[in-house]
Amino acid sequence: MEGPQAVREALAAGLVTELFVESGRDHAALLAAADGVRINQLTAAGLAALAETVTPQGVVAVARQRHLTLAEALAGVPALAVVLAGIADPGNAGTVLRTADAAGAAVVVFPDGTVDPYNGKCVRASAGSLFHVDVVRGGTPEDAVATLKGGGFTVLAADARGEHDLDQLLDDGRLAGRTTWVFGSEAHGLPAPVLAAADARVRVPIHGRAESLNLAAAAAVCLYASARALRPPSGESTAQRSASP
Repeated sequence: MEGPQAVREALAAGLVTELFVESGRDHAALLAAADGVRINQLTAAGLAALAETVTPQGVVAVARQRHLTLAEALAGVPALAVVLAGIADPGNAGTVLRTADAAGAAVVVFPDGTVDPYNGKCVRASAGSLFHVDVVRGGTPEDAVATLKGGGFTVLAADARGEHDLDQLLDDGRLAGRTTWVFGSEAHGLPAPVLAAADARVRVPIHGRAESLNLAAAAAVCLYASARALRPPSGESTAQRSASP
């Protein structure tokens, strides 16, 4: 990974094994947090050779990946989860991961056929959120949906042609329980078996003349609707709150 934000969050999670920094730049805060991590000082050219971006930010790190099963992730009794089904664009996937984290989701599933969450662009787009939530990889979207439904979640499929209006669900209090949102690719949408398995197909209402919203915008609207419905009465976070049986 590269960039101070992602590296800072990976260090906080205790996952960084090696750190590469450009000599002459001020990385005092990162270095202070890198206790026990092997640190390498490089020239600008050396750092640029490791980086994937056109304009590197002076820091690159190697970190361990976390491997969790969905059952392990659900042991924490999250209130909000996300499944990314067939999303191939790493920038979109990383942005939705970041949004899910911001909205209080505690679990994000990347099934087979979805971009690897550890893809460099996905890591950068997540802006450190990759290290804040439980990320689950592998399996089919249908298996993930079945497991989540078995764990007491209502599964909502985001679909521009869905029969349920998001605003109406929010007004009716139907987002107040444990919820999983399933998002598909902009080009192909969600697979038919996933749509069939969901408890409801939900559309974001379009009040103007726009044909639709892009994936990241639609995910933000849906997730923040759930965050509002799940908002605790006190300072407890949405991710820590589980719905009543």
